Amino acid sequence: MNGKLIPDSSKPVIVLIMKKILLSAYLLGSILVSNAQTAQTIADVIIRNGKVLDGTGNSWFYGDVAIKDGKILKVGYLGNLRTARDIDAKGLIVAPGFIDVHGHIEGGVVRTPTADNYILDGVTTVITGNCGGSDDNIGSYLRLVDSIRPSINIASLIGHNTVRSQVLQRANRAPSAEEQKQMDELVAKAMREGAVGLSTGLIYIPGTFAKTEEVVSLAKAAAKYNGVYASHIRDEENNVADAINEAINIGKEANIPVQISHFKVGGKSNWGRSNETVDLIKKARLDGWEVTIDQYPYTASSTNLGIRLPDWTFQGGNDSMKIRLADPKTRSRIKKEMLQQLKDYAFPNYSYAVVANYSADTTYNGKNITEINKLLGKKSNAANEAETIMDMVAAGGAQMIYNSMNEEDVKYIMKYPFSMFAADAGIRVFGQGMPHPRGYGTNSRVLGKYVREEKVISLEDAIRRMTSLPAQKFGLSDRGFLLPNYAADIVVFSEAEVKDLSTFEQPHAYSQGFKYVLVNGELVVENEKHLGTKSGRALYGQAYVR
Repeated sequence: MNGKLIPDSSKPVIVLIMKKILLSAYLLGSILVSNAQTAQTIADVIIRNGKVLDGTGNSWFYGDVAIKDGKILKVGYLGNLRTARDIDAKGLIVAPGFIDVHGHIEGGVVRTPTADNYILDGVTTVITGNCGGSDDNIGSYLRLVDSIRPSINIASLIGHNTVRSQVLQRANRAPSAEEQKQMDELVAKAMREGAVGLSTGLIYIPGTFAKTEEVVSLAKAAAKYNGVYASHIRDEENNVADAINEAINIGKEANIPVQISHFKVGGKSNWGRSNETVDLIKKARLDGWEVTIDQYPYTASSTNLGIRLPDWTFQGGNDSMKIRLADPKTRSRIKKEMLQQLKDYAFPNYSYAVVANYSADTTYNGKNITEINKLLGKKSNAANEAETIMDMVAAGGAQMIYNSMNEEDVKYIMKYPFSMFAADAGIRVFGQGMPHPRGYGTNSRVLGKYVREEKVISLEDAIRRMTSLPAQKFGLSDRGFLLPNYAADIVVFSEAEVKDLSTFEQPHAYSQGFKYVLVNGELVVENEKHLGTKSGRALYGQAYVR
């Protein structure tokens, strides 16, 4: 070679080879990236092939639900989308988790955070603090809920009786202007700390001592923070129409949405009045007021034994009550009023009143007052049964079940489209006492008895009233629907098998048919068994700022 530059005739060949190498590398890389993406878990859980009822009240459709990071990622046909866990829901209903708007679980959730009786009935959220009774510090209570991580989500109302007791104790008088201001501020404080509204229990001490104006003022305090007024009204029996109108008028005066709790007509003399009471709700709504109701699907109620005595018996507390019952003249007056009440209800005796739990003598549990009276060797009549009741109240009282309603009224109320379902229960200790079966089987009873068997309402409407309607009412803006970005609270159940197994005779029995329950995207129930998962959390009202 003479040092003369040789023309680079090989350059085009080299460039072509390099391009081929780069292209091959790119294609290989693309394949690897594609494979990696395919292998990546796009969702944490996918529920496949179910009959999806999304909470809107619309008809079901076949589809899948994908869940990621506690939220619903997508609803529809998801094909071969990869996931960490597949749940086959073929032949099953997939619906939003049920929201129970009327619970009493403050202490129960601390004792039993797994809340088995609720979760195994499809309930993923409970609103507690009802009937005027709540924790007296909503902020600390909701923080406690978050610290113990129960299996269900919990929101709370602030209770009127709780607030009144803090300021007036058990005094039977109107508050002074300063005392009213104190109570208003306690309600406002609770709302700022996360309460979803104000509740009243106007049949209970000390709430029964409050005049309407007092409640209106407190409701106005809650209304400023977008709260709800939920009321156990002043009378659910002979004066039920007046009590409903009072609740509606409180809503009007305070400009606050109204929820009337465990809507019913009690007392044999009132059977058949449900058309009258429901018409009051219909009229209020036609007039532009936001009034809704809830009910439990049973003909028996449950509350304490003390309500059989006149309210004034308990003025001043238990010591004052015992003094009155020990005084022959006062005791005679109490008995006279009790027997008049019994006559007004058109019951011949107290056999409609069954003991759920009497701590002074648990052998009374499951027996009615007529039976207990006989066991005590007393002559069988209403007057002697009233004496037995007074003795039991003086000994500490009892939790009762009252068979005081009519099945046709229950069905008529159920047909009303703005009626929700609620257990009005606590967290049960399995095997303890003889509690009302509603604490175990409210939702399954509606779905099994009233939807599938008796066809009182449709499945789609029942689900709407268990999910989106309560979520809307109580401002739970990310619950109640199967929609993207909503919290993944989901129930998967068998339409053919769902059934309540709890009865008045044998109340401690979990519902059947709920195959899977997820709370905030985590599996809590699998194949109808509680896994012990605690993925619930506190839910805060609209006014709360973290």
